[in-house]
Amino acid sequence: MKTIRIGSGAGYSGDRIEPAAELAEKGDLDYLVFECLAERTIALAQQIRMKDPSAGYDPLLAARMRAVLPICAKSKVKIVTNMGAANPVAAAEATRDIARRLGLAGLKVAVVTGDDVFAYLHDHDVVLDNGKKIAEMADSVISANAYIGVAPIVEALREGADVVITGRAADPAIFMAPLIAEFGWAMDDWTKLGRGTLVGHLLECAGQVTGGYFADPGVKDAPDLARLGFPIGEVREDGELVVTKVAGSGGAVTARTVREQLLYEIHDPSAYLQPDVIADFSEVRVEEVAPDRVRVTGGKGAPKTGLLKTSVGYVDSYVGEGQISYAGPNAVARARLALDIVRERLALTGVRTTETRFDLIGIDSLHGEARTRDGDPYEVRVRVVGRTDSLAEARRIGGEVETLYTNGPAAGGGAWKSARQVVAVASALIPEAAVRTTVTIEEA
Repeated sequence: MKTIRIGSGAGYSGDRIEPAAELAEKGDLDYLVFECLAERTIALAQQIRMKDPSAGYDPLLAARMRAVLPICAKSKVKIVTNMGAANPVAAAEATRDIARRLGLAGLKVAVVTGDDVFAYLHDHDVVLDNGKKIAEMADSVISANAYIGVAPIVEALREGADVVITGRAADPAIFMAPLIAEFGWAMDDWTKLGRGTLVGHLLECAGQVTGGYFADPGVKDAPDLARLGFPIGEVREDGELVVTKVAGSGGAVTARTVREQLLYEIHDPSAYLQPDVIADFSEVRVEEVAPDRVRVTGGKGAPKTGLLKTSVGYVDSYVGEGQISYAGPNAVARARLALDIVRERLALTGVRTTETRFDLIGIDSLHGEARTRDGDPYEVRVRVVGRTDSLAEARRIGGEVETLYTNGPAAGGGAWKSARQVVAVASALIPEAAVRTTVTIEEA
């Protein structure tokens, strides 16, 4: 029975690059997939694109492509990624330019567009899951992107693309598309699509299934996390999966790491809603078959809903923050006095906040190994943060913390302040028929 090997080169936008290069070089792969879009990543990318029309794709795209393209081209490993973010067309052009500079002329780079549904939401005054109507949100909406499915990615692969770049696609879809392209699965074979979604879900977070975000010393150990190896999925034509990693790399693939990732971000294991299928993980079986080799079987699926989740990014508010540290005898009492002063100052000066926090943080950041005095921490860091409706108000919060230097308790130091815009994310469902995707392939 035919088997293909898919490596997961990234689990989020800022992920490590060395494990991906290790997969390309030593993983004996057929495909290398980079999953780099978190919920609000694309909204932040859209903000960047508004300032620079040539930007808005993943900031590490160039570094990743330079690291893996030569190896993948030589070994005929195809790359699939959502690093296009808010500007997949520019991402594809950047990739072709890198390929040309690396002497990889003729490399076929495909771009999938159509996930941007900003105009559709405005035209239909869609209601978001937070109860707000798009028309009521004025100019605060930054982005609206539908989670597209596998079809355009499969089309690109079948047309011979060496690299496929998308914007907002469903995370499992970018892993499942190679399976459909290689195995010829029917788009209404719900069992196989359910298993393909299972494959994608287990691989999409990269190092999480090989021991990252898992370790708890003495309880759940994962060795050599500084050299964590990213996962490889060996997928059979019937959808059976073995999760493994490059021999000698850090981390571990065990039944426990796989089970944790299986349940990660899953609300209902029997009905995981995706654009291509309703996946059912309720009867999945996980079995360790050798060191760092775990077999996963039993996934299935049901017909898709015909609706696509759409992620809408918008400017929600502003956050101001200030911090300052106190150490030595009576540090906690001085820190509590600092909080009381700032709390009163915000009221006296009329800083308008909709939400505030007054925190004490700290153990050993100032003087090394932690010490205590009468059960209190030897050091503590004050943190005051507040949500406001304007950047100007947000700046006043950190300013009040900073003034503790000369107007607060003794021996404060290391003050820091910031004010920033908060980009929030809400969701909506739109008809699948409302989204029109396009595939364009050009050679480097």
